[in-house]
Amino acid sequence: MSRVTFISPNGAMTIIEVPAGQSLMQAAVARGLPGIDADCGGACACATCHVFVDPAWMGRIGLAGGMEQSMLGFAEGAAPNSRLACQIKMSDGLDGLVVRLPEAQH
Repeated sequence: MSRVTFISPNGAMTIIEVPAGQSLMQAAVARGLPGIDADCGGACACATCHVFVDPAWMGRIGLAGGMEQSMLGFAEGAAPNSRLACQIKMSDGLDGLVVRLPEAQH
């Protein structure tokens, strides 16, 4: 299991353990984390699981694919470190990952 820290817009931190292969979105929804709505259920067809990846982790996460980039165009306040949590699959190499939740999703 890898640990992920979600930081809400008010600075509150929630640390959850996520098994390898599970997406950040699945883990957040399973734990009822506010700010991750996941309206499309992880099909990369909305932007309601938008997160900001801590810049220190961007190299490990990798770049968003074409479909994800298109969906991020609908995310309010999207930035270069924006990703959709449904497209980030956890692995042992992501233990300690830090993401921030957008104000618009709270």
